[in-house]
Amino acid sequence: MKCTLFAAILAAASSSMALLAFPGAEGFGAQSTGGRGGSVYIVTNLNDSGTGSFREAVSQPNRIVVFAVGGLITISSRIVVSSHVTIAGQTAPGQGITVYGNGISYSSASNTITRYIRFRMGKTGDSGKDAITIANGENMIFDHVSISWGRDETFSINGDVSNVTISDSIIAQGLQTHSCGGLIQTDGGVSIIRSLYIDNNTRNPKVKGVNEFVNNVVYNWGAGGGYIAGDSAGQSYANILNNVFISGPSTSAHPFTRGNANFHTYVSNNYYDPDQDGNLNGWILAETTDNYSDVDFQTTKYNYPTVGTLFSPLDALNKVIASAGASKSRDHVDTYLINTELGSLGKIGATISDPTVSPINGPGPIVGGTSPLDSDQDGIPDDYEKAHGTSPNIYDSANIASNGYANIENYINSLV
Repeated sequence: MKCTLFAAILAAASSSMALLAFPGAEGFGAQSTGGRGGSVYIVTNLNDSGTGSFREAVSQPNRIVVFAVGGLITISSRIVVSSHVTIAGQTAPGQGITVYGNGISYSSASNTITRYIRFRMGKTGDSGKDAITIANGENMIFDHVSISWGRDETFSINGDVSNVTISDSIIAQGLQTHSCGGLIQTDGGVSIIRSLYIDNNTRNPKVKGVNEFVNNVVYNWGAGGGYIAGDSAGQSYANILNNVFISGPSTSAHPFTRGNANFHTYVSNNYYDPDQDGNLNGWILAETTDNYSDVDFQTTKYNYPTVGTLFSPLDALNKVIASAGASKSRDHVDTYLINTELGSLGKIGATISDPTVSPINGPGPIVGGTSPLDSDQDGIPDDYEKAHGTSPNIYDSANIASNGYANIENYINSLV
């Protein structure tokens, strides 16, 4: 474990020297390269499979995936994402893309960038599977992703996995009878930043290994617990900073549970509001085992990549409310979770077993919108190319620009 901890610290030290996955990328996965250097694939339909489908787009490595359509993609079997793939959900018109009906595997995928897309598994998905699962791989970043309705875990990282960031995302409503936010169990380093865990009975998340948990919000966790600190004979090393825990109607457990002497953690400035009265009137948890369970407290932070701006807990709450998840255009699910449930500050919330009934009423509709004119079909609209010195008549989107990003990356990064 000392070797893996050293590797995590070395990764943190080198993070400022490499090109970021996108401007502003943070955490252990910030240097993921995605499909840079490969080709551009345009998703042109909402089909489950076949030419122009999302499934086909991510089935091969070395691709930057953009969308000429928005809407609901209903899948009958799990999708497997290849290595060296960028998924640029922010390019979809209208309300963007929701993938619904089964789960997504990033196992064995390395160097992936996934942004502004919704993965909603649902009760028709494979029994005992996760909405997103990663069993092995390295260098991945998930940014502004909305993940919900996992049948086992909702977002699970468990195995030989290293250098992963989950930032500004929503991990929601793991389905009963399991209802889990997810396992985060790897020695290779996972950063969870400015994200929302909501309406999961347990594992919000359950952490073992190397983890930083910074500026997150956990709302309406159930009896299984909020942040579960290892509960393991294995060694863990975590920074837990400036997070917000707000109890809801389902909550009967403390925010931190099941820690032991093998869970070594630096904790600071974590806010807890337990009274479910619709007002923010909580407090900062003192560094005691009553508050954090029987963990091994550290006096200094681990030297992990962390965030450029560390928000106060309540500023972090406002940041999550404003922009977590696929927020370029929120769908009705995220809008309900953020505005109605989290906005009630403890009064409204529930774990669920069927997302197709009230109050969720399924994943759609998702407004499709109209994609901008792209004469050369290289994924970059004509208006952008004319304004930025590339040709709308030459397929040049995969070319590397002077700043190190592909032309199409400069376009997709300009959208958010």
